[in-house]
Amino acid sequence: MNDETNEATEQHSTRSNHADEISHTLVHSGPAPKPEVIQILPMRETVLFPELVMPVVIDQPGAIASAQHATRNKQPVGLLLSAPDNDDDNGDTPGAGLHRIGTGANIMRYVTSPDGEHHLVCQGIARFRVREFLKDDEGRLSAKVEWLEEPAPEGDKHVDARMDNLRNSALEAIELMDQPSRELAHAIRSITSAALLADAVAGYLGLKAKEKQQILDAVDLESRLDRVQSFLDYRLEVMRLSREINQQTQQRMGEHQRKAMLREQMRSIQRELGEDETVAEEVERLREALDEAKLPEEAAEQTDRELRRLSRMSDASAEYSMVRTYLELMAELPWSKLSRDRIDIDESRAILDEDHYGLDKIKRRILEHLAVHKLNPEGKAPILCFVGPPGVGKTSLGRSIARAMNREFVRASLGGVHDESEIRGHRRTYVGAMPGSIISHLRKAGTRNPVFMLDEMDKLGASAHGDPASALLEVLDPSQNDSFNDHYLGVPFDLSKVMFIATANVLDSIPGPLRDRMEVIEVPGYTREEKLQIAKRYLVDRALEQAGLTRTQCDIADATLEALISDYTREAGLRNLDREIGAIVRHAAVQVAEGKPGPGTIAPQDLAEILGPKRVDNEIAMRTSIAGVSTGLAWTPAGGDILFVEASRAPGSGRLTITGQLGDVMKESAQAALSLVKARAKDLGIEQKRLDKSDIHIHVPAGAIKKDGPSAGVALYTALVSLLTDRKVRADVAMTGEISLRGQVLPIGGVKEKTLAAHQAGIKTVMLPERNRKDEEDIPDNVRSALDIRYVSHVDEAIEIALSGTD
Repeated sequence: MNDETNEATEQHSTRSNHADEISHTLVHSGPAPKPEVIQILPMRETVLFPELVMPVVIDQPGAIASAQHATRNKQPVGLLLSAPDNDDDNGDTPGAGLHRIGTGANIMRYVTSPDGEHHLVCQGIARFRVREFLKDDEGRLSAKVEWLEEPAPEGDKHVDARMDNLRNSALEAIELMDQPSRELAHAIRSITSAALLADAVAGYLGLKAKEKQQILDAVDLESRLDRVQSFLDYRLEVMRLSREINQQTQQRMGEHQRKAMLREQMRSIQRELGEDETVAEEVERLREALDEAKLPEEAAEQTDRELRRLSRMSDASAEYSMVRTYLELMAELPWSKLSRDRIDIDESRAILDEDHYGLDKIKRRILEHLAVHKLNPEGKAPILCFVGPPGVGKTSLGRSIARAMNREFVRASLGGVHDESEIRGHRRTYVGAMPGSIISHLRKAGTRNPVFMLDEMDKLGASAHGDPASALLEVLDPSQNDSFNDHYLGVPFDLSKVMFIATANVLDSIPGPLRDRMEVIEVPGYTREEKLQIAKRYLVDRALEQAGLTRTQCDIADATLEALISDYTREAGLRNLDREIGAIVRHAAVQVAEGKPGPGTIAPQDLAEILGPKRVDNEIAMRTSIAGVSTGLAWTPAGGDILFVEASRAPGSGRLTITGQLGDVMKESAQAALSLVKARAKDLGIEQKRLDKSDIHIHVPAGAIKKDGPSAGVALYTALVSLLTDRKVRADVAMTGEISLRGQVLPIGGVKEKTLAAHQAGIKTVMLPERNRKDEEDIPDNVRSALDIRYVSHVDEAIEIALSGTD
């Protein structure tokens, strides 16, 4: 840049007139020179219209050189819009990427800012069309141009109509601006040229560069007016919506500010009256907590009423504490808080395998449940109910599901609950009212979608205060629990996001309508092998950790664990086994606490010293060593078990005596078994006189335990035939099945539990009804292979198996 240019720049570079502060200005100027060749300034985001003045920033070396050349020679420049990624300085073809129609402009001011940027203030002259681009050796881009004259239609009614419509729309847009400009409105009203009006309005619309270029390209006046009107109509619609939104926002903020001001005034009045501020402060604290809780509309209206009541109460009144407790509960409930589900099927499978050994069928069903929930989170999934003996891991399965879903876990024990209010809550009509168990546990969970375990559902009671099982019908119904009504809350609470899981030991005591709302998943007992693996993988390590011991100080050999399982525990679950392992570990802890190194590995022969003599004896051989004793299989809430049926004969008149705390159904089975024996006496080789002159006594030992059910029919019949034919029943055979008076063997339930009990008791052969063959797949593979399972359809087949080889 030469000295002349520097001098001109310095004269125009003043802080008060910095180019960044210059906005669009409408200027009416006289005729300007229009040379055939002009310097070209490529613009990336700037489009100038004729007669308008606006600031321009240039940064390309070629454009800077062109602007300086034009400034020195007092010549106009041409502004052409280019593509955003176009760089004219590096293009091999001059003008590549530039539009062909632009605006010629005079440079009114050239300013170089302290940071090195080049600012121009340009006034538009007229449109031009490029005929040919030129580029000199110094990198300046110029062009031969054709200047486009604006048409001046006078008396054209179509143009006048478009012009009036555009002017009115432009004035409305100015009124809708945040800061309406009277000067701009006056300038718009004073314009008499349709072409100038279209260009001026387009310059103030805030359009994108490509949209401005479309207007600049419109040489035809009517087309240009229509295009500007189209863009302005869209802009007007946006401005109207924006103003409406702003007004609504300001109205809401104004209402909030008005309430805050009134509350402050109320506090000031209370201070002037000398009243205690604690009530007002407490009300304000509760109001803020309730606002943060984001209550639904109905609940928010209820709490607003209670807040107004609280503000008028004295804190010394009993009702004050009741209302405050209610509002604190409402603020702490998770009305809008949800845990974010993170369900990964592979990870969920790994979590279930990590927490539980075996239970493959149950794990598969849980994974199916999780997969459906992942694919359709809004679906109405069934309520799962785990049914099984104590200690088989029902509660821990629920914890694993919660961990797999990344949800909170809460557990409510329903054992002994006999009042409906314990589920639905108490009405707030007396001191001491409380919410129900469902709402209380959700408050502890802190989220509206925890995994909620309803434990011991089969132990619900009923009383004059209502039936809690009926109250649970609404809780466990997916189509109703989105508006659960707790009497204490007084407003509906949405339970539809909660994943409920129920547990029970037996299904018989659960009411039918409640059982119908759940999908029952049976969790049976464990085999000896499964118990051994669980003890090795979980129970021993947990007991050592709780006692603060290591494996070197105390370890339990596999043979010792097997002895524990067979000689000290007989159960479907693991609780007794866990207690015995804990006793062994505590015995070792005493030695370590005394400064001794510890017992090391516990051998089977050490169990008698630590735990005492064996607690489980094998009574089968001893019991069945005489005629009239058979081994049956029973199902109990604690799992499967074996039972012995003993029959004895004494001289008499054919009377039947039944003892052993048998229920009515089992007594009827004994009567049916004796009638069947009498009817088939000839086929069995039994003299009728012997039956008529003998009294029969049937006894089932463990007389302190109640027993009932029809499945002992085969065992009763076998014991009677053994007694009356003086043939012993095989010691390694156990049986189950209901009988009819025609001698048919009918199906029973609990096949898996009963076969597990037989396997644990050392039974080799098990007789099952033929119609239970379909249940064989439920029996674990190792138990199935260890037992000789015989299916019988008639009592004759059972007698042939049970009494074979015992003559």
